[in-house]
Amino acid sequence: MPEELNNHTIAFLVAPEGTEQVELTEPWKTVEAVGGAPTLVSTDDGTIQAFDHLDKADTFPVDVTVADASVDDFDALVLPGGVANPDFLRTDEKAVAFIKAFFDAGKPVAAICHAPWTLVEADVVKGRDITSYPSVRTDLRNAGANWVDEEVVVDRSGPNTLITSRNPDDLPAFNATLVTEFAKSRA
Repeated sequence: MPEELNNHTIAFLVAPEGTEQVELTEPWKTVEAVGGAPTLVSTDDGTIQAFDHLDKADTFPVDVTVADASVDDFDALVLPGGVANPDFLRTDEKAVAFIKAFFDAGKPVAAICHAPWTLVEADVVKGRDITSYPSVRTDLRNAGANWVDEEVVVDRSGPNTLITSRNPDDLPAFNATLVTEFAKSRA
């Protein structure tokens, strides 16, 4: 696989628990496979507890807390899903500010499944084409997004590129698209 993300550092923002493991690990492996450097950012230090749906899965070490992270240190942001993960993140002011900072800086963001809930809280979806897990659809529409039911959606109409997908079944398309779009961001 080509090394398309050499010298790209990608933030993966997750809560201390509730992240859908495959939505963290598969994009992470993809970023590494193409030469990128993924970094696990969370609201607390230590480890995060990932889940396989409602069952505990593996734990992963946090590289940096959101309080100590700066958007300037990253080229792009990935927001994995899971029901509890984005629900927790959207109640954390520093996490929401960190997400919004990527939009303000014009840096690409990729969100899958329930993760767009955090985008609603950051007030960055109005007028944007977006997809998500179906249960998030109404929240996105109420926040002014144009929700569509597609495997992967790339929206370039705002200050940055926004990549969204619906669920773990969409991971192959999501991963391929985020690599392509993240690589363009520094081309």
